[in-house]
Amino acid sequence: MTPEKLPQRFVVLEGPIGVGKTTLATKLASSLSAELVLDRAEVNPFLERFYRNPRAGALPAQLYFLFQRAQQLAGLKQHDMFAPLRVADYLIDKDRLFARATLDDEEYRLYEQVYAKLAIEAPKPDLVLYLQAPVEVLLARIGRRGIQYEQFIDRGYLERLNDAYARFFHGYDAAPLLIVNAAAIDPANNDEDYEELLAAMRRLRRGRLYYNPMRHAAL
Repeated sequence: MTPEKLPQRFVVLEGPIGVGKTTLATKLASSLSAELVLDRAEVNPFLERFYRNPRAGALPAQLYFLFQRAQQLAGLKQHDMFAPLRVADYLIDKDRLFARATLDDEEYRLYEQVYAKLAIEAPKPDLVLYLQAPVEVLLARIGRRGIQYEQFIDRGYLERLNDAYARFFHGYDAAPLLIVNAAAIDPANNDEDYEELLAAMRRLRRGRLYYNPMRHAAL
């Protein structure tokens, strides 16, 4: 597979924790010879504190992510004219989504003031893949990958995030949107699933498409 076989120059994957964004983004970037842009949650020094005690750790964890993402995306924007094919595992919009789900009202007002001061100008995606999966699937995948601090994530938190993502993408129209049933397929590890997903990505130039292959629906 060569980059020319995919018409988009900037592809973004989104979805809740455990849905497989980073694994799939890494495979796409490798097979398409694309630049990989990762969120790098593992370097956030406040993340484990947040998972252990959400009320104590939410604001510093969120502000760290905001500054990290703003800096990374500003660098991409500056070099956008000469950009190769890029695959990212996050939208900057997720920052506000997570902030609203984790911060109390006073913290969120402070967060919004900081966000406005940053005046973030992120490159616009040519295609967004929204990966969906039930909470049971997310919890199972989080457990299997065995990242220690993630084991403190509770079901209620994932339910809130799943709901927040569903509401956000219900009205999303900033880029072509491919909504993927990530519980029904495994494109990161199954070559047939991967090739079918690539075909769907190539077809989608505008609007939105719900991707749920029928050969999996009966399983």
